[in-house]
Amino acid sequence: MSATIKDVAKKAGVGVGTVSRVLNEHPSVSDDIREKVLKVIEELDYKPNAIARSLKIKSTQTIGVIIPDISSAFYPEIVRGIEDVAKEYKYNIILLNTDLSREKEKEALNILKEKKADGILFISNTVNEKLKQEFKKTDIPIVLISTEDDKGEFYSVTIDNEKAAYDATIYLIKLGHKKIAMLAGEKDDPNAGVPRINGYKKALLENNIKIDEDYIFYGDYKFKSGFKNMLKILKLKDMPTAIFAASDTMAVGAVSCAMQHGFNVPKDFSIIGFDGLELAEYFYPPITTVKQPRYEMGAKGIEMLISLINKEKVDKKVLLDYEIIERKSCNKISKD
Repeated sequence: MSATIKDVAKKAGVGVGTVSRVLNEHPSVSDDIREKVLKVIEELDYKPNAIARSLKIKSTQTIGVIIPDISSAFYPEIVRGIEDVAKEYKYNIILLNTDLSREKEKEALNILKEKKADGILFISNTVNEKLKQEFKKTDIPIVLISTEDDKGEFYSVTIDNEKAAYDATIYLIKLGHKKIAMLAGEKDDPNAGVPRINGYKKALLENNIKIDEDYIFYGDYKFKSGFKNMLKILKLKDMPTAIFAASDTMAVGAVSCAMQHGFNVPKDFSIIGFDGLELAEYFYPPITTVKQPRYEMGAKGIEMLISLINKEKVDKKVLLDYEIIERKSCNKISKD
């Protein structure tokens, strides 16, 4: 029996997404990991095309990918991970953009049902009860990426958003900051809004820092809300010394606003973002961030979905690791 991509991943001690990136010569793989995977591929005499033999019979070889905003810088790396693994499994991708419209989400599901898609990857937006009912009506395997439903009924790949926000806030506290504001997402967003707010508050409370609701500014993760909320911060009588932004895009908006009004980052404000976008890396100053493993999210999500399509057993919920990337937007607080 021919070796599969899973056999290679298992023997090399890496994920299927990592093997796929090595095969596709993706630059994010370290030389050590690349060499290790290539050695196992040679040992097992793995042929990428052999994986197609294990696929579901009577398959349309089509997977639907539903994303909320095609213009967002957050999603391309997730889709890249999906496409690279899909290529190995000989699947085609149908990409559907919903503009965060519930009606468009319903339409997208109907389109994929009509096209007899083998599976669906639903990315990022909140999964409410109505949407769950629509999922069930399709009778198609579904995996959620960068989101999860409140009752854990559907398979999902994400990170621990609360812990990640907690760690980001602790990072600022360790730099000596006690007056820490937050540029949050939507107040009632159970996906990234509420968990990140809870993580921020938990970090403050554990360090005996009073939670000031006037230091929490709600937005929509976009540049404009970061800019507008920074304007509000600059009008405060008692301004914070540090800011945790729940997205890199809002962090960039906040830094832009501060600099346009004569303030310096990180001298006047230390700012940490969230997501790990290139936008934050190449902005000036480069912004410290909580980096989400977006490529791995996509790769792991489609790997799970194909396993479901093939009636294989998979974990219901997968939490991937994140990391804090230190750059130039945060400083230790001055003692004077």
